[in-house]
Amino acid sequence: MQPQTVGPVLTREDAEAWLDGFFPYALAAGDIAGAVVVVVKDGQVLLQKGYGYADLEKRTPVDPEKTLFRPGSVSKLFTWTAVMQLVEQGKLDLDADVNQYIDFDIPPRDGKPVTLRQVMTHTTGMEEQIRGLITARADEITPLGDALKRWVPERIHPPGTTPAYSNYATALAGYVVERVSGQSFDDYLDAHIFKPLGMTRSSFRQPLPAPLLEGMSKGYAKASEGEAKPYEFISLAPAGSLAATGPDMARFMIAHLQDGAYGDARILSAETAEKMHSTGQASVGPLNRMMLGFYETSVNGHRAISHGGDTQWFHSDLQLFLDDGIGLFVSMNSSGRDGATGHIRYALSRGFADRYLPGTPDKTAGVSKDDAKLHAAQLAGTYTSSRRPDSNFVSLANLLGPVKVVANEDGTISVTLALGPGGAPRKWREVAPYLWQDTTSTDRLAADVVDGKVTRFSMEPYAPIMVFERLSMWRSLSMPLLVASLLVVLLTVVAWPVSALVRRYYGVRYALSGIDARTHRLVRIAALLSLLAVGGALGLVTAMLTKLEMTSPSTDGLIIALRLFATVALPVSALIAVWNAWQVLGSRRRLLAKLWALLLALACLFLLWIGFAHHLIGFGANY
Repeated sequence: MQPQTVGPVLTREDAEAWLDGFFPYALAAGDIAGAVVVVVKDGQVLLQKGYGYADLEKRTPVDPEKTLFRPGSVSKLFTWTAVMQLVEQGKLDLDADVNQYIDFDIPPRDGKPVTLRQVMTHTTGMEEQIRGLITARADEITPLGDALKRWVPERIHPPGTTPAYSNYATALAGYVVERVSGQSFDDYLDAHIFKPLGMTRSSFRQPLPAPLLEGMSKGYAKASEGEAKPYEFISLAPAGSLAATGPDMARFMIAHLQDGAYGDARILSAETAEKMHSTGQASVGPLNRMMLGFYETSVNGHRAISHGGDTQWFHSDLQLFLDDGIGLFVSMNSSGRDGATGHIRYALSRGFADRYLPGTPDKTAGVSKDDAKLHAAQLAGTYTSSRRPDSNFVSLANLLGPVKVVANEDGTISVTLALGPGGAPRKWREVAPYLWQDTTSTDRLAADVVDGKVTRFSMEPYAPIMVFERLSMWRSLSMPLLVASLLVVLLTVVAWPVSALVRRYYGVRYALSGIDARTHRLVRIAALLSLLAVGGALGLVTAMLTKLEMTSPSTDGLIIALRLFATVALPVSALIAVWNAWQVLGSRRRLLAKLWALLLALACLFLLWIGFAHHLIGFGANY
């Protein structure tokens, strides 16, 4: 541990004054209705406070003792704890083929099976799955086993090598708990975690039991809109369906800070808790790792583990400073504006650590200016996240959001994904070969280099759960080519009525006849079909990612219909466009007409390739 500088002592009075100065402004600026914050220290609740409102319409303030929040993926820590309980009892082996615990098969990848160790460190290699993740309709809740068996995501990365966060894999672990324990997941948690810890106002159950639902905070998009959102149901419940009060989350934090013990109760042995907290899976270089279920978030020389969580409307974070006996939990009940919840969580955890757990920064030799510019140029390029859909039509989203690394003139780098609170890209300066540090914080970025070429990178705080892999030149050009192709077909479609209106206005007759006229009319229909197929798919995917409720089974019919339409429309359009180009190039038409016919054929062929490469062509609604 680094030598520590002296900061304010963490007392209830000082923490309350600091939080009172932080939260009212943060919530107002972020357009967030309410929040709960809990601080524990040395086995006791030091402070728990509510800010803002749990119900805007009724003007009900957040009660830090009684109001329930949705911790989102912080729920996973309970699933991991349940798994480790069964490992401790000898009923589960972290390195065994998970198929021996379930009643369906997860296919191997490169001859290697899925293991619970891979599941807990998000290195199963599974692609992202979002179908049925969140719905507002109780009748769409799918039993856990059925949800898992419906479609098994492909393993797109070699197992055990690439962090790629997976809700499906976490839910699979919850199903293993059910199968091995002989209890439902809810019953198991009630008996083996909630009851021992005295967590009487917590539940994974859906719908939420009536006595708890009465104390549940409403969820909001923005506080200024004032519209309460329906309760969110999650089919992959072990990945994020928990509802809990701040005091109950405090009990869970204390148990993990005290090596599995809370008062006279024990949910893990000290040895198992230590294994869970300190067994790390490396990401890239020296960056923070993924422990067995926890993210490593060590800061200022203080060992720390954590987990964040997001539903559509609730946004949470749990931090444990293991050697200091300190825990911090926050949950907010609104998405807010412009990513405000993410900035607030980050500012809270880092501000808390800098105030109460300061340290002396590492002294690094840095690199020469020439090396800094060389390495920045090597890193610059276009990347895609390891956490992505690949084998289904939602992979179109990969085209919409590539991650770009830019080499700045001063030798620093910027990453489009890494923005500061003001929305400007953060700058990263190289402090060691292929290791960069944010110029305004202690966050680091590192790259893997093979034969002098950067193959992937990651950065904190993302490092434990995802890396960014370099795209080939062809893949990096896919988005510009897609935009250009859509523009070509769009202009062709628009020119159809415009040219007709112009001819009618000036009394000019249609100049083409015979086969030229036939291909001219057909190719405009072809352009319209391509535009509707690909443009419609892009619009649907964007809407689904913006509003996760659209990923419910109720959208399956629309998805199947759109894919069937694309399966017919894209090949037919490409054939017509090629036929038209052949006819026009062999005719006496003007040079501009020939060039446009060629461009249109290339555009339709590229859109056909998009249809195949991103699985728009086909049947079904698995994603």
